[in-house]
Amino acid sequence: MITTGYGICVVISVLLTLITALRNYEHIDSYDWSVMLVLPFLIFAYWIKALVSAPEAALLLIVIIELFTSMLLACVLFSTLQRTGIRMPMWFRVLVYGMVAVLLFPIWRLFNSEDGSVIIEITNTGDGIASRLTGSFDIFQHYPALLAVIIVEVCLILLFTSHKKVVSRASILGTLVFIGIWIVLYILENITGTLEFTGLPFLYIAIQFLVVVTYDQVRAHDMSVLITESQKSHAARGYVAVSLSNRFLSANEKSHDFFPELRDLKPDSRLGEDTEIGRRFTRIIGDYTENGIGTGSFPAGDRTLAYRISGFSVRKSGATRGYLVDIRDATEEIRNMELLTDYNSRLNREVAEKAENIRAIQEKLVLSMADMVENRDGNTGGHVRRTSDVVGILVREILKEKFFPLDEARAREIIRTAPMHDLGKVSIDSSILNKPARLTPEEYTIMKTHSTISGQMVKILLEGVEEESLVQTAYRIARHHHERWDGKGYPDGLVGEMIPVEARIMAVADVYDALVSKRVYKEPMSFDQAARIMCEGMGTQFDPNMRIVFLYCRKQLEAYYSAL
Repeated sequence: MITTGYGICVVISVLLTLITALRNYEHIDSYDWSVMLVLPFLIFAYWIKALVSAPEAALLLIVIIELFTSMLLACVLFSTLQRTGIRMPMWFRVLVYGMVAVLLFPIWRLFNSEDGSVIIEITNTGDGIASRLTGSFDIFQHYPALLAVIIVEVCLILLFTSHKKVVSRASILGTLVFIGIWIVLYILENITGTLEFTGLPFLYIAIQFLVVVTYDQVRAHDMSVLITESQKSHAARGYVAVSLSNRFLSANEKSHDFFPELRDLKPDSRLGEDTEIGRRFTRIIGDYTENGIGTGSFPAGDRTLAYRISGFSVRKSGATRGYLVDIRDATEEIRNMELLTDYNSRLNREVAEKAENIRAIQEKLVLSMADMVENRDGNTGGHVRRTSDVVGILVREILKEKFFPLDEARAREIIRTAPMHDLGKVSIDSSILNKPARLTPEEYTIMKTHSTISGQMVKILLEGVEEESLVQTAYRIARHHHERWDGKGYPDGLVGEMIPVEARIMAVADVYDALVSKRVYKEPMSFDQAARIMCEGMGTQFDPNMRIVFLYCRKQLEAYYSAL
């Protein structure tokens, strides 16, 4: 029965070790893995010892068990100390390994004892074969091992009662319980001799099972596991680990400079809303989980701290175990950013003011040139101002009713550049410009050049100062406002939708103003007559789609001209 139980323990121990190996942890702790590897061999030795009846074989297995047990105790001690963040000096390691080496001396004596000091008692109990050492050797062999266990116990108690170490209290408590039970069993089995078969294999299996089940949780308290090698090199950064259930796990030393309260915060304690640090980290985690905000900053006394939060896992591609908050002092950085932002704001304001001044000067120049054209052209007094107003009426109606795909920005550009459409007339001879009769074919050819010259002039005046889109809008209006829908216009003979939409709008405003305005060679036309001519020209001279725009605006246009 006992041998079967030991055999089952061997199988379970091997399986638990394989499961741990297959979990694919990011960081491998050599002492933890030493414990996981020693346990299957130790339990296996107990199982074989319960099967053999030869004294020599039993003696060899006792030696192996003692050796593995001493190795197990050393690995447990080193693993626990390392997990608490305590640096183990070389002399301490040498001392512990020396104690293990001391146990090799009795092993040598076991194989070279001829004085009868070592006696092997072998008993077949029916449940298995019990074998034990008797004689004067017992005291010498077992007390060093017991002393080593007591040293481990004292060290763990000191660590457990210290509030300055960030370590899982549950992990330390579990280790204490394991050591306590081990001492009891050790005394009962090896010193008092009250037990025929040891219960240590079952204790080892229970401990190994608990280690496998809780290993991820224990690792989540180890900051050296949670941060990368590059993060470890950032000595000026603080790192705080919090569980998914909002419990404090661990923090590095630098984080204590930012949050002194962390020194007194016990691992696994809940970060509630009753403390400032609890409220701070609850908000950071809430912003990350609910709103996806992974970075930010907040004031902390006379400093400004910046943070970055991310989920962490102790295994490669494993489930998220909690959140790691990376904190740094960003006081100088943010102060410099504020100074730079303030400087950029002042600079932008100055640039905007200068650009506005240049734009105002430029507009005055353009309008002055337009006035100069009108002053030279006795036939079209006020034409520039009136056509600009008419374009505004048409464009606003187009935007309102969505007759054309115009947006607000382009509509503003059309209205703003409309006064520039006839700048090229400044180059036309006054005798042609002010002729009160019909122009000859030669004179008309010269007159038609004003649209090409207008396009060239707006580019010269606007390029390098205005946005490219506004320059192009002004150019298209100036050059193409005399194009016709049927292709009989000038200067390029464009047909239909080849004519830019702004030029089509300008053409309607230009012709309508010519019809209803007084010229030296004609009286103003009535609104009805002008409207009839405009409608008849839709589809030949004008874009047919402008018909509905014109009709929608007719009352506004007639009211405008009536008020002049």
